[in-house]
Amino acid sequence: MHISCFRNRPAFRLPEILATKFPGIALCASTALLAFEAEKIERAFLQKSWLEMLNLALVIGICLRMVSSRSRVFDPGIRFCSKSLLDLAIVLLGTGFSMTGIVSAGPGILVCVFGIVAFSLALTILIGRLTGLSHSQTLLVACGNSICGNSAIMAVAPVIHAREEDIGAALAFTATGGLAIVLGLPLLLPFLHLSDIAEGSVAGLTVYAVPQVMAAASPFGTAALHTGTLVKLMRVLTLGPVCIVLSLLYARKNRQTGTHQTSRRLIPWYITGFLLMITCRSFNIIPEALLPVLNTLATTLTVMAMAALGMSIDIRSVFKASGPLMLTVALSLAGLVSASLALMKILT
Repeated sequence: MHISCFRNRPAFRLPEILATKFPGIALCASTALLAFEAEKIERAFLQKSWLEMLNLALVIGICLRMVSSRSRVFDPGIRFCSKSLLDLAIVLLGTGFSMTGIVSAGPGILVCVFGIVAFSLALTILIGRLTGLSHSQTLLVACGNSICGNSAIMAVAPVIHAREEDIGAALAFTATGGLAIVLGLPLLLPFLHLSDIAEGSVAGLTVYAVPQVMAAASPFGTAALHTGTLVKLMRVLTLGPVCIVLSLLYARKNRQTGTHQTSRRLIPWYITGFLLMITCRSFNIIPEALLPVLNTLATTLTVMAMAALGMSIDIRSVFKASGPLMLTVALSLAGLVSASLALMKILT
């Protein structure tokens, strides 16, 4: 009897699982490669990468969804890339940050950065409620604008159980707003007569990605560039605590509504892994020679995940209800820039 029970169990066959996912994974990898080449062309003609490969992969994925009727054979691999590969990429993202430089900068600057992030989160949530934006999209925009753009949105989305359409819309509009900040800061800051360090700090507090911070801060000198990069890394460190807080809040909400959630899933494993990797990097547990490899792998997996997300989005339905979202993103960024400038005026 016992033998028959085991015989009736379905066998776990890794090759079969890989075979079902391979077409979709290959499609996402090809799209990621196309985004990488598109960014190289952009740099060659414009001397700067105004749209990073992450955003390019999202756009290419959306376009593929619009112009072609995709076979269902790709779906398992696309879902795998948009979830499992993204989780791994977030863990590996932690290898790019060390606490050494942040600790040496002193607690004052860390308190200021955390304060600006908290203010931006609260302001965006308030704006989202006033504009009638859905709770899910409001939280995605709040985390994207306040912390680190695409990476924050993708990390927070599973925690709050956001729909793919909400994720795609938040990514599209925050990326547009982020590009406006990158282009606008070098034009605005010279009229405000701030120091180089203050100008770099404003770039680090408002721009999403490290390469974009460098593009926005580099016109103001080396000191601005270094300060902006450091401040930006401090913003990224808030991603872990914010995800943990949201996990606890949603666990409490689930208990109140009677939805069961195991303690194992209370805090997403990739956030625990992200914080663990930061710790390993800070204590030099990870060999220096391995860091570039891990950074490249994290970037590659993230770009593949963005491509997969783009292929999962029906952009037509997204733009039908884009009014409150656009208004929330615009007002949120305006508040973030204003608060950052006010802080620099006070401190300098």
